[in-house]
Amino acid sequence: MIGRLSELNVLNNLYQKNNFEFLVLYGRRRVGKTTLLQEFASDKELIFFASQEKNDSLNLYDFSKMVQQFFTGSFIAPFTNWPDAFAYISRQSTVGKRIVLIIDEFPFLAKANPSVKSALQHEIDHEWKKRNILLILCGSSVSFMENDVMGYESPLYGRITAHMELLPFDYYEAADFFPDYSEKDKTLAYGILGGIPRYLEMFDDRKSIRDNIRDSILSGDSFLNDEPEIMIRTELREVNVYNSILEAISNGYNTVTSIQDRIHEDRTKISKYLITLQNLKIVNRIVPYNAPVKAVYEIADLYYRFWYKYLFSNKSYYTLLGKEDAADEIMRDLPNLMGHAFEEICRQYIIRKSKLHSLPFIPASVGRWWGNNPAIKAQDDVDVLAVSKTGDEALFCECKFTSRPMPMAEYDDLITAAQAFPSIRKKHLMFISASGFTEPVIRQAAEDHAALLTIRDLYLP
Repeated sequence: MIGRLSELNVLNNLYQKNNFEFLVLYGRRRVGKTTLLQEFASDKELIFFASQEKNDSLNLYDFSKMVQQFFTGSFIAPFTNWPDAFAYISRQSTVGKRIVLIIDEFPFLAKANPSVKSALQHEIDHEWKKRNILLILCGSSVSFMENDVMGYESPLYGRITAHMELLPFDYYEAADFFPDYSEKDKTLAYGILGGIPRYLEMFDDRKSIRDNIRDSILSGDSFLNDEPEIMIRTELREVNVYNSILEAISNGYNTVTSIQDRIHEDRTKISKYLITLQNLKIVNRIVPYNAPVKAVYEIADLYYRFWYKYLFSNKSYYTLLGKEDAADEIMRDLPNLMGHAFEEICRQYIIRKSKLHSLPFIPASVGRWWGNNPAIKAQDDVDVLAVSKTGDEALFCECKFTSRPMPMAEYDDLITAAQAFPSIRKKHLMFISASGFTEPVIRQAAEDHAALLTIRDLYLP
């Protein structure tokens, strides 16, 4: 298993306790929840039940068989209901011995039989709170786990002692999947695949980025070829509307109005569907720092962003073109995709450095800014803006993923953008360029004490 050491430590710390603990673990599909739980369980005797999408009776049968075999080594008959199954665990628990029950994909159980939550609540309140039991409920339906399991109206509300949302890897963690890649290729791989472990596993760092696109994405039998489409069909109805919204966003139509103009659907409907996509962690709603302008939407998952930009509308064309030429065509256009992805990587870099206390101050917010700049009486933007809690100190960062060294014009643009914030007394400048900097930029940065970083700097410990 790559990474997840801090998450594994949380699980092991809960395991070491001698009282009742109840952890809710959740995160979007493919993020690695089951892999984490399997790693945690690898050296322990415990009940690990993987719920399946089938009816309540069959899941109860499977659960009964697993629990009885765990405690007695044999299976007699299924329990008649879930309260009996949970009560059996109470009767079998002995003083001193740690009992661990993991139910993976708990939403499959609770959606088929909502009373499972009440049955658990009853057993927790009357028996398990007094026993040496660790209960872990895991689920991929983020909204269900947040609302129906942890929410105020859930029978389990108030019984949970810990919760953990398993997030995708950031660019720095994802780099461990590609030890043989250069820093630039690690960045390209992350810009294409994002931080989902299952996706990262599909690229082979013994192949070029171009050949991985050909073999692991464009090949019709590859896992990544239709993964976003399958996931959308699994999670949602009216797939055609969701696909249209995601395709529009991937091509730069990122406001409700522009999406409406692009796909010709009702505005209210689009807004509703955008909320659903946000709940699934597929789309983010972005608001600029301290600016009263309308929000924009972006595809949060970088692989979805890649797939909807290139494969969704071009599958038939790529089939006729052939994988070799299609891979070449995508590679030629990849800098257009990477511009935004590189900004996200730079944002993650600043957050990582903040956690290490390696910045001049600890930011209270790290995001983007765009809006009217009074200094030039025109629209302006900052790729990454990190602002202190007091609001009087900030880091302004320009991010460039181009094949040429960053010129002085880009340097001056950030200086001008920073003038839009006269209330920020202390301003720090940072420039991150994939291809380095021209000599005038290097000289001016030295005078201004501005930080100049390359891709290599992003991967330093």
